[in-house]
Amino acid sequence: MTQQVAFGMQLPVQSQSTLFVQAWEPEAGAAELVRVAQACDAAGFLYVAVCDHVAIPRQQAEAMSTSWWDTIATLSYLAGVTQQVRLLSHVYVLPYRHPLAVAKAWATLDALSGGRAILGVGAGHVEAEFVALEVPFADRGRLLDEAIDAVRAALADEYPSHDGPRWSFDGLGQRPRPAQGTLPIWVGGSSRAAMRRAAERGDGWLPQGPPKDGMAAGIEFVLATRAASARADDPLVLGALSGPLYVGEPGWDTGRCVRGSAEKVAGYLRTYRDLGVHQIQVGFASRTADELCDQVAAFATDVAPLVND
Repeated sequence: MTQQVAFGMQLPVQSQSTLFVQAWEPEAGAAELVRVAQACDAAGFLYVAVCDHVAIPRQQAEAMSTSWWDTIATLSYLAGVTQQVRLLSHVYVLPYRHPLAVAKAWATLDALSGGRAILGVGAGHVEAEFVALEVPFADRGRLLDEAIDAVRAALADEYPSHDGPRWSFDGLGQRPRPAQGTLPIWVGGSSRAAMRRAAERGDGWLPQGPPKDGMAAGIEFVLATRAASARADDPLVLGALSGPLYVGEPGWDTGRCVRGSAEKVAGYLRTYRDLGVHQIQVGFASRTADELCDQVAAFATDVAPLVND
């Protein structure tokens, strides 16, 4: 039997890098963000995703913008206006924060949402941001490795214990506890180090674009590394990114985009399904929040069933 694939989406408005922002987003706000999140909820998407940056240096603001809404505040707000869709950070930069502070925020989000939080984590990439936060940029990979272990310990036990080179704690309790018991931790990134980290420490892999040698080779590497790790018997959720899509004939310049009939879009996504991924993060070209909501609905009705046919 062919493996069934789930779908999720990074939300608009909350992050506005020139790499992916649509022209309507800078003038939009919370109302449009909520409408899109609710459309994904109604469509049966597995998750909606929110990004993470604290402060963008002026020299990078033209490309990245300074519009990066706080991850926890945004996901907590969306938890109150959705019912089923899960709430993902893609990705939360753990080296910026003490693991106990991370665990408290995410356990609270999970309790408030009825067990819908997924903690997606990454090493970060904006060096000036690290400097401002007084975190050594060169150590970000090592810090992320330790932070994953420390946060996992704090999410799993009311009185966790961790003794590492950067953080140590013992005998300190935290409530509320996660509604799920603990949280899935999905590791982001497509570098060799990130894929190894996902395989050895994660409950899922969130690619940040295709790996250097392509998705098939990346998946093979992640699975082989997982099989050789201490977590070989634990399930691992493999992800993929679709890039921009448009269901139907747009009648306007969507730019670089996979567009056309439901069967054409589904055929493209089946190439990822056939590689063995469990979830695909989809995105859509759009001119308004309403058009984006219509695309989400059309995808759920016409495309998703064909991908999983």
